[in-house]
Amino acid sequence: MIEDIEEFLTSLQVERGCSPHTLAAYRRDLGRFRKWALERALPSADRLTGPVLEEFPLCLEEAGLSPVSVGRAIAAVRSFLRFLAREGRAKADLSRALPMPSRRRSLPEVLSRTEAARLCDVGAIGGIAPLRDRAILELFYACGVRASELAGLSLQDLHLDASYLRCFGKGSRERVVPMGRSAVAALRAWIENERPAFARDSRMLFVGRRGTGLNRATLWKIVRKAARRAGLTRRVYPHALRHSFATHLVEGGADLRYVQEMLGHASVATTQIYTHVDRSRLKSIHAKFHPRG
Repeated sequence: MIEDIEEFLTSLQVERGCSPHTLAAYRRDLGRFRKWALERALPSADRLTGPVLEEFPLCLEEAGLSPVSVGRAIAAVRSFLRFLAREGRAKADLSRALPMPSRRRSLPEVLSRTEAARLCDVGAIGGIAPLRDRAILELFYACGVRASELAGLSLQDLHLDASYLRCFGKGSRERVVPMGRSAVAALRAWIENERPAFARDSRMLFVGRRGTGLNRATLWKIVRKAARRAGLTRRVYPHALRHSFATHLVEGGADLRYVQEMLGHASVATTQIYTHVDRSRLKSIHAKFHPRG
């Protein structure tokens, strides 16, 4: 099954142009599937059967995976099984033997406007590279970029005079996202005053003390420490700032299609969740202020 998995991952990279992060997620989920199959003495894909496959989702749930993680793993295995059938590596397409779990999408966790402002204003103070960290926080909140997208930014992706940046999202889709004055000012401060001592010959926008680009794990730590310094007690992570960016735009009356474009969602259906966030906020306001609330 190892060879089958590697062939499948290669096809995702070559034919679909999947990003390294997407490929890594597929590799993890299929590694979990292979381990599950080996425990049942099923070392190759041609030994799989529909009734046996029906047990896989239950094992994922018993392992303590969240509904989102279970759904992602099943989707990966279904794609893998379809690939095997299409390439003649399996006798039949068994993907339908794996039912996708019905799951309610939970509302994303978001910061209030006050919390987001406090995080950007004081979260970087006291860090080892405060100008860099301030620029990172401002950019996460101002543009709603993913951690992987921010980590991949180079200097040439910035257009500070025009107040926008260019980034590459899932599937290597390119998009242009505008920036506000606060983000532009923070980026200028980092690039002109602090970055020269870090960067050396690197063209990456954000670098560490050794002059190498920051990875997603480092960005996560920067945001977490900044939240702590800002006195925020809730869990704050890069994607929470992305959710906050989108939620605050929708609350302010932004058209959902524009929010979709800025987030880099392939379908507006993915962006629809932020309308539910807004409705939940309206419901709480109604309950608080209406005399019969």
